Amino acid sequence: MFTWRYRDETNLTATDIIYPEERLSWGRTIGLGMQHVVAMFGATFLVPIITGFSPSTTLLFSGIGTILFLLITKNQLPSYLGSSFAFLAPIGAATTIGGPGFALSGVILVGVLLAIVGVIVHFAGTRWIGALMPPVVSGTIVALIGFNLAPAARDNFVKDPGLAAITLLAVILTSVLFRGLVGRLSILVGVVVGYATAALMGKVDWTKVEDAAWVGLPEFTSPTFDPALLPAMLMFVPIVLPLIAENLGHVKGVGQLLHRDLDPLAGRTLFADGLATTISGIFGGSPTTTYGENIGVMSATRVFSTAAYWVAAITAILLGLSPKVGAIIFATPAGVLGGVTTALYGLIGIIGVRIWIENQVDFSKPRNQFAAGVGLIVAIADFTLAAGQASFGGIVLGTVATLVIYHLMRLLERARGGVETARPDHAPPATDPTD
Repeated sequence: MFTWRYRDETNLTATDIIYPEERLSWGRTIGLGMQHVVAMFGATFLVPIITGFSPSTTLLFSGIGTILFLLITKNQLPSYLGSSFAFLAPIGAATTIGGPGFALSGVILVGVLLAIVGVIVHFAGTRWIGALMPPVVSGTIVALIGFNLAPAARDNFVKDPGLAAITLLAVILTSVLFRGLVGRLSILVGVVVGYATAALMGKVDWTKVEDAAWVGLPEFTSPTFDPALLPAMLMFVPIVLPLIAENLGHVKGVGQLLHRDLDPLAGRTLFADGLATTISGIFGGSPTTTYGENIGVMSATRVFSTAAYWVAAITAILLGLSPKVGAIIFATPAGVLGGVTTALYGLIGIIGVRIWIENQVDFSKPRNQFAAGVGLIVAIADFTLAAGQASFGGIVLGTVATLVIYHLMRLLERARGGVETARPDHAPPATDPTD
């Protein structure tokens, strides 16, 4: 399990694949591991900055979580567990209601639920997930999470529009002008450009950076729970759905690149991410998920060796043990965050649209139209529903609306005996019951 078969680099071609159980020389493996750190870094440190969690704690437990993931998946599925953006809205709302400790309780709840789903999937398979969340539903849930966060991006953008615009422009130009790894790291490049610009303009507060030690334990925050706020915890439950979609998408994506059937590892993947999220939440770190950025690195290099991910995980742990690094990250100006999140939240929304396109969702069918349309409007407008001290926001209500509308309309269509499509007048009726 902890040994990798050495692959002779002498005769390797550009199309050769280095499989998870193989490795190149340790020098190259360490270099590839550093690439994975760079790939995950830009997105991973943004979550604690936005939520107010400790960046050092987040880095530490992203590394620990990645090691747990590799162990649980038996070194067969290469992946890095970075910070999850799916939690941003409920963490923000929960922090306002009961403080960061209460928000961490919500993170732990989702982690435990995801781990339970992992156990079920391991023994029962994934078909039931496909029935619960067909592409129109999973795509809508992913999209509404990104679009619901638009006001948060706007609020940071308007604090320093000039700096935000420079950061956003750097993200866009990097993605357009550069190919390969650099183009994939447009978010990180944008942050670096914006941060450097802010530093030159004297807009970075270095006070905490100067006071922080180079080596030391990060700040640990304990979760808190108030029984009176129990209904508010429900706002975290829908986040399990996009996490399931992300993790299963990772299994499918890596499997396609390797030309291997990795579906038997789906349950282990979900359980590992749930466990990593739970442990991170217990100590005050950000929740985790498998990272598409690192799939991009593997796709570009064709090196899928899990040895590189062990290097990346250990590197993240070492960075997490430097309070100085955490302070530098935490000093990122609001304008930089405004620019980069404007792009990032939009990209999250478009990922949902991409799910629709890649799965050829038929929007001529009313159930698909209404499930997606109503869910998106509820989330984007951030509808809220108050129940005592609890308040349910757009992501929760949008997710519930999407699921209920889709399955209710599908049930009624079956009871009626056919599937109607939105069609021009005099067009022949559609009878295809599939999505």
